[in-house]
Parts: sequence; structure tokens; C-alpha cells
Amino acid sequence: MTDEATAKLTASDGSKGSEGRSPGRLAWKRFKRDKTGVISAYVVIFFFVIAIAAPLIAKLYGKDPYTTYASANPNLLNVFSYPAGPNGGMSSDFWFGIEPQLGRDVFTFLLYAIRTSLGIALAATLLTVFLGVVIGVTAGYLGGKTDYLVGRVIDILLSFPSTLFFIAFMPVIYGLFIAPDEDIPTWLRATGLIIVLATFGWASIARLLRGQVLGLREREFVEAAKVTGASPRRIVFKELLPNLWTPIIIQGTLMLPAFVTAEAGLAFLGVGMIDPTPDWGVMIQRGAMFYTEDITFMLFPGLSMVIFVLAFNLLGDSVRDALDPKSKR
Repeated sequence: MTDEATAKLTASDGSKGSEGRSPGRLAWKRFKRDKTGVISAYVVIFFFVIAIAAPLIAKLYGKDPYTTYASANPNLLNVFSYPAGPNGGMSSDFWFGIEPQLGRDVFTFLLYAIRTSLGIALAATLLTVFLGVVIGVTAGYLGGKTDYLVGRVIDILLSFPSTLFFIAFMPVIYGLFIAPDEDIPTWLRATGLIIVLATFGWASIARLLRGQVLGLREREFVEAAKVTGASPRRIVFKELLPNLWTPIIIQGTLMLPAFVTAEAGLAFLGVGMIDPTPDWGVMIQRGAMFYTEDITFMLFPGLSMVIFVLAFNLLGDSVRDALDPKSKR
């Protein structure tokens, strides 16, 4: 082998070794070895694909979540307004059956319910993480009175009973945009949910990042950046944030399923999304009215939400273990 070929081989091996030792590649290798995490990731991806493709699936299926099919075909419901067929009216025409009283198609209603709930929870998670990162990093880096003030605000928010304040503040959000005697549009309900969830959700991640930044700002690499005349903006984005991605990602993966259940709970209580908008909480609320006679309508939304939340929680644990091997479940 020539000297030139040997040099190329050495350089190639060196680059591969460097890539193999990078934290990202090591975390990815640890994650791939976690079978629970991989299966959970596939389940989560499946739900998001369903949410994105809901209109296409409904079009191919040939039905929508708003049409009351029992109006066109009264034989679908019995004299008590329950599905005439067995298992909630499940058939080749209605895969998951039909809804009692109104006769809507459960399958398409569930597709759009997943779309609505995941969309709101994802938007709330992104906004919450953004606010938590900005406020937490700012408080930790600036310190002094800013840190003290932000710390007291965080303490106050974390002391609130969140569910009670969710219920109390939703009418306040609606009242800022429309008159009390007007119907609340769906877009405003969704926007209000996102704002309220983010307003009461950013404090925990901000407190975590504030503590991380308080420790990082005294490290040698930050002091060296200050000595070289680096601006605060450069120090935050080039020195601090790269060392905070692990807790940010972990907190985000644990926050989204919590927002899914919170959003569904608010819809169940009637202060979030309401019928006829498809939503997990709306379906469970409607199903609770009929479960003693027909549990089918409540079974599909309840089971699907439990599967998603469980899978995402397991995924969050696996991501945490992959990024931080020293952590213990």
C-alpha cells in the first residue's frame, strides 16, 4: 500500500472514529438498543401520521365526522336511539360503529379527534418550551434582580392548582375576543387552550434551565468567551444553548403527553373543545353518556388516548436514558 493510500485510510478511519464518539451518535446507538423506546417511537409516529393524513383517510373511506348518517338511514338506530347493529353498529360500512343518538361515523370522528388533540398539544408544547427556554436562560444568565423576579414568578405559577386555573381562565381568554352572548369559534377555543396551557406550563422548564445556566455561566469556556469580547447573544447561542439541548428535549418529550391529557380533560369538562368539533375529550364526554348501554363509542377514543400517552411517556423515558446514561428510571 502506498503512503498516499495509507494516509487516506487513516484519515477515513479517524473521521469515522470521531463521528462514532460524538454525543449524538452515541445517544442514537443507545436509543436503538432500547426495544421499548423503538416500539414506542413507531407507535407515536403512527399516531402523528394518522393525524396528518386524517382528511385523506376519511376521503378514501368515503365518510366524514360531521354527517349524521342515521338521518338518511333511520334503520341504523333502534327505537332507543342506540346503534341497531351489534358492537355499536360496527359493519363493513362503519368500521368502528356509529354514535348513539346522532348516528355519526365513529371512525372518521376519531381520526379528526386525534388530529385536533395532537395539534393543540404539539402547539402548546412548542410554545411552552420556547417560553421556558427564553425566560429560564435569560434569568440564569443575567442573575441579580432579574433572576430574583423571575424566580418569584415561577414559584407563584408552580403553586397554582393548574386544573382549577385552566377552568377559571378559559372564559377570560374567550372574553378578550368576543362578547359573552356570542358563540365561541373553534379557532378561538384552540388558540385559548394553547395560550392557557403554555402560560401555566413554562415555569417548570424555566426553573430547570435557570439552574443549569447558573452553573454553566461560571465555567471556564464561558469566562473565556467573555474575555475574548464575545457578545451576550453569542455566549447564549454558542456556549450555553448547545449544553442545554438534552434537558430541553427531555422536558419536551415528557410535556406533550401531559398536555394531551390536560386538553382532553378540559374538553371533557366543557371548557375546551366542544361538540361537534372532533376531539378526544369530546368523544370521551359523549361516550360517558352512553357507556352503560353501549361502551363501544367510549372504548375507541379512550383506548387510543391511553396507548398514545403511554407510548409517548415510554419514548420520553428512552430518550432521557439515551441522552443521559447516568439517569435511572
